[in-house]
Amino acid sequence: MFGVIEGTGFEVIDPRFEGCFVGHARVERLWTGARWSEGPVWFAAGRYLVWSDIPNNRMLRWDETDGSVSTFRQPSNNSNGNTVDRQGRLVSCEHLARRVTRTEHDGTVTVIADSYDGKRLNSPNDVVVKSDGSVWFTDPSYGILMDYEGDRAESEIGACHVYRVDPDTGDVQIMADDYLKPNGLAFSPDESQLYIADTGATHAPDGPKHIRRHDVAADGSLSGGEVFATCTEGLFDGFRLDRDGRIWTSAADGVHCYDPDGTLIGKVHIPELVANVCFGGPKLNRLFICGTTSLYSVFLNVNGVSPL
Repeated sequence: MFGVIEGTGFEVIDPRFEGCFVGHARVERLWTGARWSEGPVWFAAGRYLVWSDIPNNRMLRWDETDGSVSTFRQPSNNSNGNTVDRQGRLVSCEHLARRVTRTEHDGTVTVIADSYDGKRLNSPNDVVVKSDGSVWFTDPSYGILMDYEGDRAESEIGACHVYRVDPDTGDVQIMADDYLKPNGLAFSPDESQLYIADTGATHAPDGPKHIRRHDVAADGSLSGGEVFATCTEGLFDGFRLDRDGRIWTSAADGVHCYDPDGTLIGKVHIPELVANVCFGGPKLNRLFICGTTSLYSVFLNVNGVSPL
């Protein structure tokens, strides 16, 4: 856990990255033993992190108070991306059940979305909650393409979209329909922009492997959608923003940090393919990193955006 783990470290590409990390801080491996780690989410009140181990059909829980790891939920319907809503409740994307759910404070599970226009969703992948309570999620087909992370099935919708669930009516609306495999997504700190990753290169020659940026109108509609950054190592998957608008995103060689102007300014190297990240700890200055088999963390000199 302590010391320098082989294959880890900070790489400064642009001088702007130098102020983002603590010079003597090291990447820590907190736990290992997963098949495909995804969807980390921090619960401040309990001082614990929950994340998904998709192929093993479970969610795991790391406790900051003693470093222990336990099973949070099994089976988990091959859960993938997770977040917390404005009331501190867990919101999860489930491949197997092809739905987005909310875990209430008493532990019961409420279905937020499982269909669009009478057709089952593909396999919701990642999710964020806006300050108005609306739930935004991506719906690529990864969970129905094979049995490893869900159940093989045909897409009823026939395409992969980005959706918004109205907080008052529960209506599900398509917000973006020009993505091949929409994946990670996150709002800018002021919610004026929405970033969405497209990992279409997984199944299409010369397919997209970038993050696009949309402008968000007062009514929630999206415009723009220009390419913000293209991945230089593997694919972007999940990502989060810090309070200054920098993007910390997963990649094949670790975590890439992008300035708001789209410049790759630095990397946090991880010796495994990284799928997703989140900020946690009392000051939201600890980046939790889901490598393929392991959970890592590193303390930074930046702070994440509070989800509450």
